[in-house]
Amino acid sequence: MSDSNSDKIGPDPSLLLVDDDEIFVNRLGRAMEKRGFRPRTALSVADAEQIIADAPPAYAVVDLRLEDGHGLDVVDQLRERRPDARIIVLTGYGAIATAVAAVKMGATDYLAKPADANDITSALLSTKESLPPPPNNLMSADRIRWEHIQRVFEQCDRNVSETARRLHMHRRTLQRILAKRGPR
Repeated sequence: MSDSNSDKIGPDPSLLLVDDDEIFVNRLGRAMEKRGFRPRTALSVADAEQIIADAPPAYAVVDLRLEDGHGLDVVDQLRERRPDARIIVLTGYGAIATAVAAVKMGATDYLAKPADANDITSALLSTKESLPPPPNNLMSADRIRWEHIQRVFEQCDRNVSETARRLHMHRRTLQRILAKRGPR
């Protein structure tokens, strides 16, 4: 455990990690443990709500989109049970409206995936006086475009025709984009 982190973390190092990607959340849990936190992981909104009911953590990293619900529900419940908790909302579908909603509901910060353990630690431990530095691994313009198309596609219940209408593009062009693997 790093001395500088343990000073900043405070007396309660409890951390809740909520993400439906089991490999990611377990890897992040190990990395955060090395940084001085005491992580507990949840793969769903229901698991997270149970952990919050048992012992609300001082810190939380919550994925926005989960298989059984919305990460903002977890943020809301944690804020009710522990108002002083520092909460980071993490998502691969970055949108300004969602970021504003997350902060209004009580999230401390909002990070777009891919965010590494250093970015998350900086965001969790930042104070209002010192903001965390901008991330080193910014998404390319192609990746941002692809993420936006994927988000709209999911919002349209994976209906290609409706997605194409909303994005003002030809259906066949959209099908070609969806068939390709996402850019890095």
